[in-house]
Amino acid sequence: MFESVGSLTASPWIYAVVALSILLDVFVPLLPSGVLVITAATAAAAGSSAATGDVPHQVPDILALTLCATTASVLGDLVAYRLAWAGSPRLDRAIARSRRLSTAQERLGTALSRGGGALVVLARFAPAGRSVVSLTAGAAHRRARDFLPWSALAGLSWATYSVALGYFGAHWLGATWLATAVSVAALFAAGAVAGYLMRRRPA
Repeated sequence: MFESVGSLTASPWIYAVVALSILLDVFVPLLPSGVLVITAATAAAAGSSAATGDVPHQVPDILALTLCATTASVLGDLVAYRLAWAGSPRLDRAIARSRRLSTAQERLGTALSRGGGALVVLARFAPAGRSVVSLTAGAAHRRARDFLPWSALAGLSWATYSVALGYFGAHWLGATWLATAVSVAALFAAGAVAGYLMRRRPA
């Protein structure tokens, strides 16, 4: 895994790849953006541990990686939100036909109107939750000032958690496939818990 991303982790292109993956996964939730962030953070931990002299600048910077992931997450949410706000008959029909989307739209509206934007943060960790929340917030014409601050907090929380998993996993378990696997499993576990909490206490 590290050999396949070795050339990227030694150049600024790793930030562009991470940002693009996170930007697009609001529309294509199957993109492994979380796995990519963890892998980059693991490689950064491995590089910083082995680096000496003037080498550290060749590996990803943890703070820069976190900022990159957070910014891309918020921008992706904003794009989906604005597209859904503009609306289209096709999107309206898709929401009307889907019980999940219709229910999510109703629950999100209730949560945001009550100041319960923690739902947006939970959704960032749940599988496809980010997509559902961003699209339904826009389609329901929820105010940006009610949605975007929570989107920023969600992006920061998710990015910090993902980077920390990769970085500290590599320090504790070594920069091996095992460390990456454990970190990815922890990310998926957080997603499962978030999905459960959203279903149990959606408002």
